[in-house]
Amino acid sequence: MVEQDHLRVESSRPSAPTLPQNLWSVRDLFLFIIFAVVALVAANFLALGGYALLRPLFGWKAVSQTLYDDTFFLVALQTIFHVLVFAYIFLLVVVNYRQPFWEALRWRALSPRAAANYFGGGVLLALAVLAFPPILPYSETYPLQRLFSSPQAAYVIGAFAIFIAPFMEELIFRGVLFRFFEQRVGLRFAVAATAVLFAALHVSEYWGAWNHVLLIFFVGVVFSLARGLTGSFAPSFVLHLAYNASLMLMLFIGTRQFQTIGSVLFG
Repeated sequence: MVEQDHLRVESSRPSAPTLPQNLWSVRDLFLFIIFAVVALVAANFLALGGYALLRPLFGWKAVSQTLYDDTFFLVALQTIFHVLVFAYIFLLVVVNYRQPFWEALRWRALSPRAAANYFGGGVLLALAVLAFPPILPYSETYPLQRLFSSPQAAYVIGAFAIFIAPFMEELIFRGVLFRFFEQRVGLRFAVAATAVLFAALHVSEYWGAWNHVLLIFFVGVVFSLARGLTGSFAPSFVLHLAYNASLMLMLFIGTRQFQTIGSVLFG
């Protein structure tokens, strides 16, 4: 039944170039997970090394024990990690399999009208999330909230949330993992699995604020459905970009350009 549903949806989507059967194999997924762990360790070393080199030049005072509470350091660490992961995916597709990068990842350019529609959908999704009543236990403070420690920190988080996170998260979840699950199990499983994994990625950020985790899961379902129904992760990227940008813009306006962010977030 799963395979029949998969075939019906596939037949309604735009045709895509044929890729080699061993692309996104179990071996590829296993090596990708191993590399992600290695990249996370490497990103920590690179971020710490960069801080040690730049510390005398800029007169930074933070010691290594407190760096993991510093917004700027954590954003730099995540950026390094994403660069390493992107490089790995690019080399796997282009160098190892000799495939066009965007086609292999199922990216299809959107028309201006379609892009505007998906962007509007992302804005509406953000508004719906803000209006959603609390269902699960909700903590007043959680790890991500504490990173908004100053206006400067809020700007850095906002830049990361708009310019880096949407593309890289969609590349990983709706580009790589979705395609693997879709090929191996089926479309429905790909939608559910990537939504669950997407929510799981954000658990540490919203630890204690479980209503946020539930909402992130629903948001992930919308992104995965857009990927599954269109056969491309370009729509989910635009949705994700608009969703993050809308949330940051509303926070920016609500805190008078982040000047009152502490009083808003922490009471």
